[in-house]
Amino acid sequence: MTRRFRRFACIDWSGARGERQKGIAVAVSEGPGRTPKLIDRTWSRQDVLDWLLDHARRGSDLLVGIDVSTAFPFLDTGAYFPGWAASPADARSLWRLVDAICAGDPHLETGSFVDHVEASRHFRRHGGRQGDLFGSGNGRYRLVERICRDDRHAPATSCFNLVGAAQVGKSSLTGMRLLHRLDGRVPVWPIDPLPDKGPAIVEIYTTIAARTAGLSGGSKMRDADRLRAGLAGYGIHRVPDLARYDDHSTDAILTAAWLAEAAARADLWHPSALSSHIAAVEGWTFGIP
Repeated sequence: MTRRFRRFACIDWSGARGERQKGIAVAVSEGPGRTPKLIDRTWSRQDVLDWLLDHARRGSDLLVGIDVSTAFPFLDTGAYFPGWAASPADARSLWRLVDAICAGDPHLETGSFVDHVEASRHFRRHGGRQGDLFGSGNGRYRLVERICRDDRHAPATSCFNLVGAAQVGKSSLTGMRLLHRLDGRVPVWPIDPLPDKGPAIVEIYTTIAARTAGLSGGSKMRDADRLRAGLAGYGIHRVPDLARYDDHSTDAILTAAWLAEAAARADLWHPSALSSHIAAVEGWTFGIP
């Protein structure tokens, strides 16, 4: 039996440098068919951490989707960082390593990890710098990312790639610091079991929400009409009045609406390819059956 949540939130995350991030947006839905509300503020990553910990303390009946990769590829080579003796054994150990190496980086930034003598060998970075262990083509993929691409759910990219508009590596690294500092107080499915009560986090991919809504011509929504078209795909016909319709705010709103519906689907909580080992080392993107 799939747990039924009362409220749903989407966090559009950012890996950019600096404290306050225009690229972070948080929207909350009160349930399927309800217009999600954007929390209107300029967030820092620490603010989001504090917000999540507050929900943990209150035991909120809240499912939170955050658009980060909760782990790096592991299954393809049997390690996150083959050739590095300190390569962690599972996702939680990976979060701990990233946070430890970046302990001196402010605002949950991760420059120290990206530039680390061993870690940097696995990344494609700006300035034409590509580590000798980055891999061929566009880099290594987790199992769920390969399924996402092969089944055309969305064009998932390698989180070892830190270059280009579609890259998710920087936000995933800062997300790992966030997840480590939650210290299990908000469980992260499927790395953690889904709790019987209180908040929980799932990894999400906002493009899946846009495609499921039936948006064509790309997933970006930069005006009220485009957001209206997306929300209509979830039976929602009232569009929130925003000061500006930027990608981050609209992604958070639409994905919160999607999550409120998708969370009721039992097949999304029991993906056919997901095992306990895969969950522990690579996690999963909610929405890929």
